[in-house]
Amino acid sequence: MRVVIARFPFDLTKDGVIASMKGIKPEPITAGSVLIGRRHYPLKQVGAVVTRQDRRDFSAGEVSRAMTRLGFTCRDEVEAPPQALTPLQEASAALGTTSESL
Repeated sequence: MRVVIARFPFDLTKDGVIASMKGIKPEPITAGSVLIGRRHYPLKQVGAVVTRQDRRDFSAGEVSRAMTRLGFTCRDEVEAPPQALTPLQEASAALGTTSESL
């Protein structure tokens, strides 16, 4: 399928992207990500590997649109780790009340 990234057309296939990313360790995800196989890769990392362009030449949105068109699952946000409860909130939850009502 022909996709345009950084104003350049690329003929990419889902199998070709999977083959390109095989053996590459995912970098830490700080923005959007794409699920390739069983691993989540940063969009910019995938774009750099697949297009062989500098990451500054394209946006994560361009890569996300291209990967979505190829059938990959993309996430635009990083899942924030659950926020730890304070001791007061933990006690309130154990009693079945909210800390605001105390």
